[in-house]
Amino acid sequence: MPILKREKDIYPAHLLQDESVYADEERNWWCVYTMSRREKDLMRKLAAWKIAHYGPIVPKRYRSPAGRLRTSFIPLFPNYIFMLANADERTQALMTNCISKCDVVGEREQLVRDLLQISTAVGAEIPLTPEAKLESGNYVRVRTGPFAGYEGIVIRREGGTRLLLSIQFLEQGVSMELDEAVLEPLD
Repeated sequence: MPILKREKDIYPAHLLQDESVYADEERNWWCVYTMSRREKDLMRKLAAWKIAHYGPIVPKRYRSPAGRLRTSFIPLFPNYIFMLANADERTQALMTNCISKCDVVGEREQLVRDLLQISTAVGAEIPLTPEAKLESGNYVRVRTGPFAGYEGIVIRREGGTRLLLSIQFLEQGVSMELDEAVLEPLD
C-alpha cells in the first residue's frame, strides 16, 4: 500500500507525444537541478502555472521495520526535472526557491527521443535500474515486442542482459532486462 498517492510527473500529459507542444521556437528545454528533495514540490508549482515539464517518478517497494510492504513514489533521476519554458516561465520557476541550477539543452530532438523512451518504460511498469554513468558497450536496437525500435547500449548485470536507455545530456539512464534474442546490433 502506498504511503502517499502517485503524483503527476508530466505536464501536459501529451508533452512528449505531440510535436506541436515542444516544437515552439520561443521555448527551450531546460535541465533543472533542484534543491535536495524538492522535485515534487517544483513539479506541483509548474503544473499549477501550466509550465510544461517532465520528471519521471517510479514506485519503490520496501518492507517497514514491522514487516509491512510499503510503496513510495520517488524520482527516477533524483534532483532533475526537464522543463519546456520560455524566458518568462523560466524566471517564474527560478523564483520558487526549489532550483539550484538550470541549464539549457542544446539537442532538443535527442532529448525528446530519450525522454519518450524513458516515459514509455516507466509507463510499462517494468523494473528499472538507475544507471549513474553511461558505459561503453554494443549499441543495439530492439527488433520485436513492446519496445520494438528502441535503441540503446547492451550491458551485463548479474548474469543477465540489460538494455540501457539513456539521457545523453545528463549522462544518466535506466536499464531494463531483455532477452538477448530480441536485440540486433547497429553499425
